[in-house]
Amino acid sequence: MSTFEIKMPKLGESITEGTIVSWSVKPGDKVREDDVLFEVTTEKVNAEIPSPVNGTVLKIISNEGDVVHIGVVVALIQLEDSEENDVSGDDAEKKEPTTKKTEKEASAPLKTESHEISDKEKPVESSENIPTRENKEKSEENRWYSPVVLRLAKEADISTDELDNITGTGYLGRLSKKDINNYISQKEKEVTAPVDNKKTDPEAQTQKNVGPKKTEPDFIPAATLDGEDTEIKDMDNIGRIIADRMVMSKKVSAHVTTIVEVDVTKLVNWRNKNKEAFLKQEGISLSYMPAIVEATTKALKEFPKINSSVDGYKYILKKRINMGIAVSLDDGNLIVPVVHDADKLSISGLALAINKIALRARANKLTLEDIQGGTFTITNFGTFRNIIGTPIINQPEVAILGVGYIEKKLAVIETPEGDVIAIRNKMYLSLSYDHRIINGAIAGAFLKRIADYLESWEA
Repeated sequence: MSTFEIKMPKLGESITEGTIVSWSVKPGDKVREDDVLFEVTTEKVNAEIPSPVNGTVLKIISNEGDVVHIGVVVALIQLEDSEENDVSGDDAEKKEPTTKKTEKEASAPLKTESHEISDKEKPVESSENIPTRENKEKSEENRWYSPVVLRLAKEADISTDELDNITGTGYLGRLSKKDINNYISQKEKEVTAPVDNKKTDPEAQTQKNVGPKKTEPDFIPAATLDGEDTEIKDMDNIGRIIADRMVMSKKVSAHVTTIVEVDVTKLVNWRNKNKEAFLKQEGISLSYMPAIVEATTKALKEFPKINSSVDGYKYILKKRINMGIAVSLDDGNLIVPVVHDADKLSISGLALAINKIALRARANKLTLEDIQGGTFTITNFGTFRNIIGTPIINQPEVAILGVGYIEKKLAVIETPEGDVIAIRNKMYLSLSYDHRIINGAIAGAFLKRIADYLESWEA
């Protein structure tokens, strides 16, 4: 018998590699065409990769968490019959008419690139949908179902509402093939099992009849939003990913936010003095962000626990300081490209690096390297003249810094001759942190240290 190579598929024009989130199979498992083999993710794409052939998993080459380049072999499948599973797929399609798929249909699970959804690409034609268009008005379409899950649900006569209530154990709570098979098996057992009315708890029996019940709603039912004065639209793919991750972050981390007001008059004077020369020399405008990043990297070196991640009852200290900078996109979404080893760059180097990744982000040309490996994130509310914000932590980091708008204020200044009232440039910095690992004393001291660096900035 011959073997078939499973390779990392191409998941978008600008994507050169993907991270394997989880494997749905193990060596020795038998798989059929369209059975999910593994799940892959990037910042732009999340997809379950199906098997193109029938056979037995011979070897898994890449492990969960591995970053794999496009076209690299990640697994080997021993074909059931070399004639039935010819690489071209022609003979397999002849002998397996019930599983016959066109090339377009077989690639459907990978259609998860970030772009605005046109009328021709709306749910049912794409893989991010509910089983039928008729059910669209009954479902919020916020859950992603792979074709194999939809097929199994249809064969088991599981309604859309029932499908939405099944708890998923896949990536970000998605419903996997294993989940749907377990649910179907459990449902069949409940139907065939004898019921003792005297011993059966009525409330428990009611819950069994309706399937697994969610403890709390993830969204407002669409029925309460529908009406003549409303318009319902689908989130785009990036929006769905962001929504899932923000909810996950709030559930995982114990969020607390602390705020400090900073006198940045010296910083403002420094920028005003150097911005024209900087523009002529570097070709880009000098913003306040490079100085804020530099001050933050210095503070992170003094408070290394804030440059870490939580793993159960352990925490992982990061030796590198890779600064994520939130960038707003034209479609209203945010993305967080990363300046790697930010602590090793000068002000000019930071300014050039930040400008470079921001331009790439807005042109949708970020590489996988641009969005991986962040250890701390900064988001700038001041861009929109907002003075304070309470940002959500960018997992698996443990803190995020929010930067407010700089405005002129009257302030009392202490001088050798006594207190005087003066006009000063001030802004608020807010730090959201994970209270599982960082306490208020550490967070407050860290934020004050950033403020100290900015207040004593030398022109």
